[in-house]
Amino acid sequence: MRPDDWYLTDDVDDFLARAGDFLRSRPGPHVMQLTWAERVRTRGAGAFGTEAPVFGVLGHAGEVRATFYRLRPRALGLSPLSSEQAGSLAARLAALGHSLTSVSADAGTATAFAGAWQRHTGATPELRDTRLRLYRLGTLTPPEPLPAGRSRVLGEQDLEQVIFWCGEFAKAVGEAGPDADSWAGTRFADKRYTFWEAPDGNPVSIVGMNPMVGGQIQVDIVYTPAHLRGRGYAAGVTAEVSRAALAAGARDVVLFADLSNPTSNALYQRLGYRALTDWAAYDFSCAAPEAR
Repeated sequence: MRPDDWYLTDDVDDFLARAGDFLRSRPGPHVMQLTWAERVRTRGAGAFGTEAPVFGVLGHAGEVRATFYRLRPRALGLSPLSSEQAGSLAARLAALGHSLTSVSADAGTATAFAGAWQRHTGATPELRDTRLRLYRLGTLTPPEPLPAGRSRVLGEQDLEQVIFWCGEFAKAVGEAGPDADSWAGTRFADKRYTFWEAPDGNPVSIVGMNPMVGGQIQVDIVYTPAHLRGRGYAAGVTAEVSRAALAAGARDVVLFADLSNPTSNALYQRLGYRALTDWAAYDFSCAAPEAR
C-alpha cells in the first residue's frame, strides 16, 4: 500500500464526510476517533491550541480502511491498522516533516506504529506504564443490593464540586487536572456527571458520561476517594450511568479500565462489561522536525 494512499486534511467536516460511515460501522474500536472528531467539530479547532489538528483517511479501491487524528501536543490517535498500514502512515508523516510526542491505539496498532516511526525518524518509543482495556457493555447487571444512598445527576449549580472531583481523579491517574479557568478547554467539560450520594447527602463517588457519538456512549471518569472504596459506591453509580446511557438510546456503551487495577476490571465485568481490546500508548523521546 503506497504512502500516498493516505489523505490528510485539517478540516474535521471533510474528515467526517469521508470517514464517518467507516467509524460508525465499528464504534467500539473507533471510540477515540469519534470522540475527538466530535470535540473538534463542536468546539472548533481553536479550542485545542494554535496548531491546527490533522486528520487522515486511508482509502483503497474506493473504501475507507483506516483513519488517524493528530491533536495537541502532537499526539497521534489511530484506528486499528495492519503493520503495513502503520508503516505507510509513518512513512507519509515523516516525509512531510510531522513531529509526534506520542501515539495511542489498540495495543497491536500502537506497537506497530511505534516501531515504524522509530525506523523512519530515529525517535525512541517508550511504552507507558498505564495500559488500558476497552470494555463494551453486554447485558447490564446492576449490583444487588445497591449501596446505601442514591444517584444524582449533576447540573450547572454543581460545577465547582465537579471541577474539584475531576481534579482529584486527575491526580489519582497522573493526568493534568482542570481548574475553573481551564475547565472549558479540557476533555472533562463535555460530560454529564452523576454522583452517588450517601444517605446523609454527601457525595462518595462520581462517574462521567460522554455525549453520544455514532450511536455509542463512553462512560468516562469513574472515581471514588481511597478512604471510601470497597463499599460498592462505584458499582452503584456506574450501573446507574450505564442504565442512563441505554435509556438515552445508545446501541453501545463502552469504558476503559486500567489493567493494573484488578478491582475495577472485576467490577465492570460483574456489571456486564466484556473485553473488547487492549489499549497502549507510546511516548517518543525525540520527534522529527516540522517541515518548513
